Amino acid sequence: MDILSNRVKSMAVSATIAMAQKAREIKAQGADVISLSLGEPDFKTPEHIQVAAKDAIDSGDYFTYTPVPGYQDLREAIAEKLKAENGIEATANNIVVSTGAKHAIANVFQCIINEGDEVIIYSPFWVSYPEMVGVAGGKSVFIDAGIEKDFKATADQLEAAITPKTKAIIFSSPCNPTGAVFSKEELQAIADVVTKHDNIVVIADEIYEYINFTGQHCSIATLPGMAERTVTVNGLSKGHAMTGWRIGYICAPEFIAKACAKLQGQFTSGTNSIAQRAALAALTGDTEPTKKMAEAYHHRRSMVYELLSEIPGMNLNMPEGAFYFFPDVSDFFGKKTPAGEEIKDANDLSMYLLTETHVSTVSGAAFGSPNCLRLSYAASEEQLREAIRRMKAGLAQLA
Repeated sequence: MDILSNRVKSMAVSATIAMAQKAREIKAQGADVISLSLGEPDFKTPEHIQVAAKDAIDSGDYFTYTPVPGYQDLREAIAEKLKAENGIEATANNIVVSTGAKHAIANVFQCIINEGDEVIIYSPFWVSYPEMVGVAGGKSVFIDAGIEKDFKATADQLEAAITPKTKAIIFSSPCNPTGAVFSKEELQAIADVVTKHDNIVVIADEIYEYINFTGQHCSIATLPGMAERTVTVNGLSKGHAMTGWRIGYICAPEFIAKACAKLQGQFTSGTNSIAQRAALAALTGDTEPTKKMAEAYHHRRSMVYELLSEIPGMNLNMPEGAFYFFPDVSDFFGKKTPAGEEIKDANDLSMYLLTETHVSTVSGAAFGSPNCLRLSYAASEEQLREAIRRMKAGLAQLA
């Protein structure tokens, strides 16, 4: 039967999820696989957040459908957080809570893109951006920069990519997969371009804001002329170790927020009630666990950089945030494995590392950079040391 839509048939499977599944399959066969493929904190959700969820269950008050854009008190807490920490002026009317930041971004694309509209995507990019654009009927336009530029495309590149069909621009900072962070000056350069054009929406994915080693996180929505044309995306998964709780949100001009709530009301309705009560505790409670997690990532970054630097052929830079390294591994292309198979690209190299060293990584091709690999250091120090030891030994066997 050929009944599937062209829409879903043309959509790529998430490379990060696919590699994680492949790693689980090999692990199920008895192999000791170390996964550096998923962007998931290895910390437990802080205790006070767990307690809030248990209290919500015990109260019996949260077993009904939730308001489509989220509980009022949670939306108010998000608006207050954005004002206090980010300098973004917002009210609950600007906030829509969704089932993860991925869901939030998909809502925005569905609400603003018409068939044939163009979305400029800073590359390297998170794997789902282009697929979301395509499902909404849009066309992805990529502007890219390599490791020698710390993976940050310039404002001149942005200006050159804008056409009459441009509807939106999207980037993440700190960036998944590169760890790059846009400074205030770099964001101002983007704003200077965008404010010269009408009807262009900037989607700023700030999900990694707490894992930022530059000392300052800047939100582009705070810059002159940008509040009315920026959708800020965030969530609880990374900074509060709440990936499975599935809480994300947008802060947007009210007309966009209302449109997203309208769409969400037909597709999913409101987000899980208990997770929302936990999110409220995360936003209003003790921030010390978040700070300690960020400190641990900072320490691991230094350690992993030192270890990866000892691998010949591994070309890397120092990421400024998130918990990824994104080395250029093209020096290994054209070499052969001990079995005589050629490593033609990053896909081959990633699969070789998984099958031969039992270390799971993700090919950079999925992120728009076919010369790179993404390695997550959201793992214990012991696991990271062992994983890089195995990688170094496995890569040394290529000739």
